[in-house]
Amino acid sequence: MPEPTPIPTDQLHFALPPTHPTAEEERRHRRERLVAAVRLFGRHGLDEGVSGQLTVRDPEFADCFWTNPFGVPFALLTVGDLILVNGEGQVVEGRHHVNQAAFTLHAEIHRARPDVVAAAHSHSPYGRALSALDAPLEPLTQDACAFYEDHARYDAYTGVAVDPAEARRVARALGPHKALILRNHGLLTVGGSVDAAAWWLLAMERCCQVQLAAKAAGDPVPIGHRDAVRTREQLGSDLVAWINYQPLYQRIARSEPEMFG
Repeated sequence: MPEPTPIPTDQLHFALPPTHPTAEEERRHRRERLVAAVRLFGRHGLDEGVSGQLTVRDPEFADCFWTNPFGVPFALLTVGDLILVNGEGQVVEGRHHVNQAAFTLHAEIHRARPDVVAAAHSHSPYGRALSALDAPLEPLTQDACAFYEDHARYDAYTGVAVDPAEARRVARALGPHKALILRNHGLLTVGGSVDAAAWWLLAMERCCQVQLAAKAAGDPVPIGHRDAVRTREQLGSDLVAWINYQPLYQRIARSEPEMFG
């Protein structure tokens, strides 16, 4: 039997973010990805009552955003439940209310960051725990290095905020970074796609869990600055986030196809 011949790499399947020729096709794609991300957050216990918000910019109307409506359970959300909200927080498509406090924050972040296609916020358990310590995410593991010098902290808590001025301060605190720890509140992440923003939130929550566990167990050894920066350059891009997210998306898309309506 002859020795097996290697298959050329250009003949092997490797998924990359899709592109769509029309705004309508891109809109459908973003809405489906948004619903899947919300359901995944529910699966991972990242919903808390009516708290938690994901938004994605409409591909045609840059100051309008698709989002999960107020009070609809994450685990039951469908594409038909989504609402389109303008930059002033007014629902322009759909029949549900918007979470005004969460959307005010998201609107200011989208306004300050035209590069941000999607944003995710959750009152996740470990994110809240770390936020209560007013501590940064440290480069204790390879995964945490994706956030090294690429996340910020908002060091104030003023209650449930619906004030645009407060939301603008939060957006300024985020700056050019991919993630923000809101003191006594939770986590917020952004990305150039729903997939990236959702992955960063899920990954950051797990990194918070690991950091809290490591520090409770002893005195962890951090990764040095140079190695942390190099690792971030390898793992910290939105493309890497998108790739990491695909197994999660494929699993929920196959197991819960009714969400696409």
